[in-house]
Amino acid sequence: MQKVSFQLYSARNFQPFTDVFRLVSQAGYSQVEGYGALYAALDDAAIASTKADLDKNGLAMPTAHFGIDMLENEVERVLEITRTLGIKAIYCPYLLPEDRPTDAGGWRAFGERLQKASAPYRKAGLDFGWHNHDFEFIALPDGSFPQDHIFAGGPDLSWEADIAWIVRGGADPVAWIRKYADRITSVHVKDIAPAGESAEEDGWADVGHGTLPWGELMKVLAGTKARYFIVEHDNPKDLKRLAERSIATIKAF
Repeated sequence: MQKVSFQLYSARNFQPFTDVFRLVSQAGYSQVEGYGALYAALDDAAIASTKADLDKNGLAMPTAHFGIDMLENEVERVLEITRTLGIKAIYCPYLLPEDRPTDAGGWRAFGERLQKASAPYRKAGLDFGWHNHDFEFIALPDGSFPQDHIFAGGPDLSWEADIAWIVRGGADPVAWIRKYADRITSVHVKDIAPAGESAEEDGWADVGHGTLPWGELMKVLAGTKARYFIVEHDNPKDLKRLAERSIATIKAF
C-alpha cells in the first residue's frame, strides 16, 4: 500500500485549511490532494504560505485537481502552482452537465481536448489524467460509454479512478479497473452508505463503513499502476470521524 492521501474537497466546509492540515496529519495522513478552490484564487505569496503550512504538518501534495478552463487558459499559472506545492500529477475532475456531449463523437472529441490540454504538463514531467464521476458509465443511445470514448480520444491520459462513482453510475468497478489497469495512476477511496441511510451526507459513508467491498477492490487495484490512494467523502458531517475511520480501514488491508 502506498501512502494514504486525503482529498481536501472533503474538508471544504470545515475551514480554515490550517486547522484541516493539522487534523488530517494527526489522523495519520502524510499526503493531501488539492482542488481548484484551494489555490485558484490565491496569489503567489498565499500559495507559498500554503506550502509552508503543509510542510509544518508533515504533509505533501503530490496530486491535485484543476478545472479544464484553468488547464487550457492559465498554463503558466498552473505550472507555477505545481512547482510551488510539489504537485506531481494533475487530474481534470469534472465537466458540468450543460457542457457534456450527448454522443460518442462528442465524448471522443472531449478526450482529444484533454489530450491537447495535457501537452505542456506532460512536457514538464507531470502525470495528467481524468477523474471520473458517474456520468461516464451511463450508456449512450448507441450502447457505448463516455469513459471509453474519452480514452480513445486521449491515448496518453491517465485515470484517477473514483470507484464509488463508478458504482453509482451502475457499472461494475472490477471490470473497469481491469480494462484500464494500465491507465490508473491514482484512486479515490470512498464508500457508499446502505440504501436509505446517511441522507444528510448525500448517501456517502466513511471508508469501510459502507457497502463497497474495499478489501477485494484493493486486491484488484494492486494490478494497476496506482501510486496514490486518496480518501474522499463528498459531504461529511464530521471531518475528524471521516479522516480517522477511513485511514484505519485502509491501513488494515
